[in-house]
Amino acid sequence: MRLNALVSLFALLVAVDANEHHVRLANRQAVGSSSTSSSATSSFTSSMSASSSAASSSSTSSSTSASPVPTTPVGTTIPPLSQITSGMPTPTTLPVTATYPAGATPPIPGAPTLPTPFVFIASQWPAQDHIATTTGPEVAQWMTELNGIDIPAIPPTRDGTCAGDPAAAAQAASRGWWSCGGYTRDSDITACPTKMTWGVSFDDGPGFFSQELLDYLSTKNLLSTFFVVGSRVVERPQVLREEYMAGHEIAVHTWSHRPLTMLTTEQVVAELGYTRKAIKQVLGVTPTLMRPPYGDIDDRVRAISLAMGMVPVIWTRTPSGATFDTNDWKVPGGVVTGPQSFATFQAILNNATTLNTGFIVLEHDLYAQTVDLAIGYTLPTAQSFNPPLTFDSIGQCNGIPKTNLYRESNLNKTFPYPNTTVGSTGSTAGSSKHGGAALSAAIPLSAAIVPLLALAASLL
Repeated sequence: MRLNALVSLFALLVAVDANEHHVRLANRQAVGSSSTSSSATSSFTSSMSASSSAASSSSTSSSTSASPVPTTPVGTTIPPLSQITSGMPTPTTLPVTATYPAGATPPIPGAPTLPTPFVFIASQWPAQDHIATTTGPEVAQWMTELNGIDIPAIPPTRDGTCAGDPAAAAQAASRGWWSCGGYTRDSDITACPTKMTWGVSFDDGPGFFSQELLDYLSTKNLLSTFFVVGSRVVERPQVLREEYMAGHEIAVHTWSHRPLTMLTTEQVVAELGYTRKAIKQVLGVTPTLMRPPYGDIDDRVRAISLAMGMVPVIWTRTPSGATFDTNDWKVPGGVVTGPQSFATFQAILNNATTLNTGFIVLEHDLYAQTVDLAIGYTLPTAQSFNPPLTFDSIGQCNGIPKTNLYRESNLNKTFPYPNTTVGSTGSTAGSSKHGGAALSAAIPLSAAIVPLLALAASLL
């Protein structure tokens, strides 16, 4: 959606009666207590469906038992599970709960105060929801962050999928390709280290319904990591400020939500660079975590991300290959139904009990359907799950100090640390080595690491 259309829509949001806001929030609380992008709908959604469907099938087959489907209390604003579909009526959106002026102090020690409120000027940005342009002095400057770093000479894939590029798929192990084989590296965050701990996260926002989610998380004292799309940040900067000021973690999820392995190195740099630029202009800080759209990452994309100061975060995968993807993003497009997505989540919870670590689940806050699933069904069900779960944001559950989640407040000059692109671990849940000052000791030093540590130190 372009900015001129948003002007009218934001006017409508501001006009929403405050009483309606409180009624909707009260109803959301009732659901929790009584029940157990534009980018995501691009052509790339359909291109990733086959691999995600297979993962969903594997996840379901690995489950040990099924939790009862929660019922929705009469009178709430969340529809019954059976009615959460691609054709459901669009609910009323809520205005931001709080606004924060320039100079407001964020909840991150050492972070700069909030900058002047963001004003979108189209000429200063790539076209929204299009692959970020690689021309111009900014991208040239960001490319220098790769100087002295060994970026593997891995050619781009055709479309980021195994089926779309059989030749690349045959080399998935040597490429370290996660979305095609589940291959990880020690630098990847794929789980929380403590068993039965859920690292909560939401992708693709800030969306029109993110405020509903924020209100719910606030009432339940839950924190999340928001992996935000640059094209959405420039549309809804006030929502991003509220997420950040409420203590949630903000991380990079690219500018246009394209599979990164299909892009050139310059395009990957631009996708990451423009997103962190948008976040910096809105919040005054630069994230040190990123998530590749669709989990589409290989050693080349890892090395670029780490060289630019961002540690890759994916979601959990069991040793048998079941991924912790709720498939909620498929509901708005009519690929799966609300009940099917919730059944996948039930399998995820059951699979979580079999892990020796905690876990990270893929969910989204871009659409009404995905937010309704989260605050009406998945989060309430998880809060009543037995054995009990611990909830935390991804950085915090991995022992990363809040200060280190942003470049401007980072006190650890060896974080983020580089990926040596050796020692593939295959399809495992993964373990975390990302905490505190001892972080660099977890990775053996090599000729490629030394210049990157020096570069990271100079940037922090």
